[in-house]
Amino acid sequence: MKVEFINTSKHPLPKYETEFSAGMDLRANLDQPIMLEPLERALVPTGLSIALPPCTEAQIRPRSGLAYKMGVTVLNAPGTIDADYRGEIKVLLINQSNKTVSIQDGERIAQMVVARFEKIEPVEVSALNETIRGDGGFGSTGV
Repeated sequence: MKVEFINTSKHPLPKYETEFSAGMDLRANLDQPIMLEPLERALVPTGLSIALPPCTEAQIRPRSGLAYKMGVTVLNAPGTIDADYRGEIKVLLINQSNKTVSIQDGERIAQMVVARFEKIEPVEVSALNETIRGDGGFGSTGV
């Protein structure tokens, strides 16, 4: 599927890093580094805008290497970009480490996965069909 981007950043369009990657890496588009103190969060610009097809969304997810090596993750993971949004993609990062972390221009800060979804029509009823699980919630199927 071809998807249109506007790229006002200094960096190339996102791409898949390997043949079977699900996500495309997004890069920080910064005039100067962002210093993230422990537990501090920042909205990091990418310089990218996207026109997604109907019934798709772009999910913004953490990069595992950034989370593991630096303790930085996407706060609202996964963030959702709706198909009708045309503004700049920005990534909400949080530093969960105990050290100050520097986010540099061009650094890969998150990954974007485009996914299809179904629209539903909510219908109010007085009871739902029964299942073996029933209303068993957190931890009800084992540890």
